[in-house]
Amino acid sequence: MKEDYFKWHSPHLNRYIEMLVFGHSGYPVVLFPTSMGSFHENKDMGLIESVSWYLEQGLIQIYCPDSIDKNSFYNKQISPVHRIENHDCYDKMICHEIVEKVRNNTASGKVAVAGCSFGGYHAANFAFRHPGYVSHLFSMSGVYQIKNYLDGFHNDTVFYHSPHDYLQGLNDYELWNMDIVLGTSNWDICFDANLKMSRLLSDKNMHHWLDIRQDKLHDWPLWKEMFPHYLSRIKF
Repeated sequence: MKEDYFKWHSPHLNRYIEMLVFGHSGYPVVLFPTSMGSFHENKDMGLIESVSWYLEQGLIQIYCPDSIDKNSFYNKQISPVHRIENHDCYDKMICHEIVEKVRNNTASGKVAVAGCSFGGYHAANFAFRHPGYVSHLFSMSGVYQIKNYLDGFHNDTVFYHSPHDYLQGLNDYELWNMDIVLGTSNWDICFDANLKMSRLLSDKNMHHWLDIRQDKLHDWPLWKEMFPHYLSRIKF
């Protein structure tokens, strides 16, 4: 399969960002890494290989950007206010430096977003904050609250990056046009988080699929089983 490497200086982050892009054509899928993961993590752990058929057929292109979790949620050496500010800049980078450049590769002008574990948080947060840009959300073992990462600190920026908090007040009609999958397992450490998010979506009458696999751990074998299945939902 085709693989391209990109590196550029992000004006929103004031640092260099690296990204791998897989596939020669097709529907754009932005795939986030797990906690503090690098831009090559999803390749290294076999998630890209699990969907090689879609890539080789030219049905999708997968964009794997770097994370900055080490300088945001997981950086205990800086204050919580700076952690969330750094993450807010990351959200802007994803939106303006990646998604806005590739979304017109589709007739809908939208992309799919996906991620595993904390990558599922990044995917869900981006999708719910920018529903006009996202057609499909595939969150695999995701989390949807960020309070534990900020030592109890709270302000408006924290609120509007915590999907379980802000989603209740959103009324953008594009949210009801999105194909949403919450993937989890009865053994998943994020099982309860996905049940809570599913209830919130149901309360808002937002159609979604809560996919509960059986007897699978919160780990790559589960996600490699899920990801090809979820991509089949895209109308190529």
